[in-house]
Amino acid sequence: MMLCTIVTGVSRGLGEALARELLAQGAYVLGIGRASSPKLASERYRFLRSDLRDLAALPAVLEPAFAEIAARRPTAVCLVNNAATLEPVGVLGTANAPDIETSIGVNLIAPAVIASIFCRVFDDESIGRRIVNVSSGAAQSVIAGEALYCIAKAGLEMLTRTLAAEHGSETFHAITLRPGIIDTPMQMFARSQSKETLPSVDLFKGFHVNRQLVRADVVARKVVARLVLGPVEQGRTYSYAEL
Repeated sequence: MMLCTIVTGVSRGLGEALARELLAQGAYVLGIGRASSPKLASERYRFLRSDLRDLAALPAVLEPAFAEIAARRPTAVCLVNNAATLEPVGVLGTANAPDIETSIGVNLIAPAVIASIFCRVFDDESIGRRIVNVSSGAAQSVIAGEALYCIAKAGLEMLTRTLAAEHGSETFHAITLRPGIIDTPMQMFARSQSKETLPSVDLFKGFHVNRQLVRADVVARKVVARLVLGPVEQGRTYSYAEL
């Protein structure tokens, strides 16, 4: 099987770990982000520099690269919408309009744009097509000081459900992943904030002190085996505990 994968946010954290695991499994990987990682050097890896904050530029940058993948005639293709940002952190009333626009743009609008391009380019029902939207428990549980992140992740899960409803082919699946509490720079950023900025900071400090953080490579191995290579249920939200 020739599996081609597209992973956003490959510079570090879960995105980097997912790309490494996919390469280890023999997949071709197109990594998207503002920066790549030296750990991803491979003849089956291509990096495409793209700033997800520049929403208007995404189609022109991504569509030709997606079309090149389609021209290879893969047996399966999978998009992992992983890139995300916690910034700006702070209760509503402290963020200005440009910061709100950036947060919702990166965390929700960019994944929707990329998913739309994916559906447009990979319209051949003879190949397996899959979209994995990386969400968070914040989509369901409010985290004070991370309102924009919570809002965007809730929207991302609706994106999955909409994709599943609109693309009913047996060879197309859209799912959501809530990957759990991962030891990434995002967690470090959260627990470094003041309580005034992030009222829920003690939650993140507790994850670290109580050793609840899971290594990104451990999560990536389970995600790839279960949600990229394994059978999935259309439109479903999967938690780390289920992997």
